[in-house]
Amino acid sequence: MKDYHINIFYSEEDGGYIADIPDLEHCSAFGETPEAALAEALTAKQAWLESAKAEGKSIPLPRYKPAIYQLAIAA
Repeated sequence: MKDYHINIFYSEEDGGYIADIPDLEHCSAFGETPEAALAEALTAKQAWLESAKAEGKSIPLPRYKPAIYQLAIAA
């Protein structure tokens, strides 16, 4: 199984890095470094998946592909 894509970007407004998982609604995390944001996002992902399972909600398959990958596939 493929894993979920994680976007990491710097936020001037927040003064740190945001990591979000587009396939998991509202699943994101903050860190002072990209590595810290990634670590927090992985923790958030695990909690998101466990919560969805516990509540009987459907878990989306990993589908998100950044535009750069879509361009490479089309070429």
